[in-house]
Amino acid sequence: MNKLHELSERFIRRYPEFGLPGLMRYIVIAQAAVYVLTIFSSAAATSFLAFRWYAVLHGEIWRLVTFVLMPPYSSLHDALWLALSLYLYYMIGATLEQEWGTAKFNLYYASGAVLTLLVGVITGLLVGDIWIAGTQFINLSMFFAFAMLYPDTQFLLFIIPVKAKWLAWLDAAFFGFSALKSAFALNIAGVLLPLIAILNFFVFFWPDITDWFMYHSQRVKHQTSPKTIHFREAAREQKRKEARQGYRHKCEICGRTDADFPELQFRYCSRCAGYHCFCQDHIFNHEHYK
Repeated sequence: MNKLHELSERFIRRYPEFGLPGLMRYIVIAQAAVYVLTIFSSAAATSFLAFRWYAVLHGEIWRLVTFVLMPPYSSLHDALWLALSLYLYYMIGATLEQEWGTAKFNLYYASGAVLTLLVGVITGLLVGDIWIAGTQFINLSMFFAFAMLYPDTQFLLFIIPVKAKWLAWLDAAFFGFSALKSAFALNIAGVLLPLIAILNFFVFFWPDITDWFMYHSQRVKHQTSPKTIHFREAAREQKRKEARQGYRHKCEICGRTDADFPELQFRYCSRCAGYHCFCQDHIFNHEHYK
């Protein structure tokens, strides 16, 4: 995975002018136009844009590209949901392009489309025919990227403000549910499409993901280490002693307390085993407890 990430970064550095500026704007406009055409004619009138392996084998090679123009909805009753989803896709795509630059965003979207196409070809070879309309999982995977970059951005979910990082977990749950549902239905494409969208996200964010896991694993290891547990127990005991003795801090070396010498500063040594306090004169000048 790290090799693929390095390859993508090398491609972006070598071809900084790659891609179409404002790519998401054109995709959203095209999907809205196809939706209007579908409403005023029929779904059959725009079905020639979808990827279909049987049709591609019979010369309709434009389907290898035009499937990305299919909107996520095709019914008049879903007009509001279409408008909301297209606006969200445009906003996220524009933000990612501004953050990454045109080349990286175009590569992210293009690699997702190519992987989707690869799923279509593989499934077509296995089952004989496959139909893919739109890039639902590619668009949804953009939200993972957005949440990774802007985790604390808030969205209104049924008038309830929710941070992007929590919505990303809901997005991941939807991906998992879709894959499991397709697996039970023996739908190969339905299993692979969400997986390749996740794979595309992993390729571009692999260093960030590994750093996140390493940070949290080290944090858990530190929180559960015997030294940390002993330190917490000693701290609780120290608070109980403070309540009994009438002072908060007492130097282990000279015995001075904050009650008798309020002008002194007291610190606790993290290198000592247990919970040991020292005044400012001895915090850096004492033998560590083992």
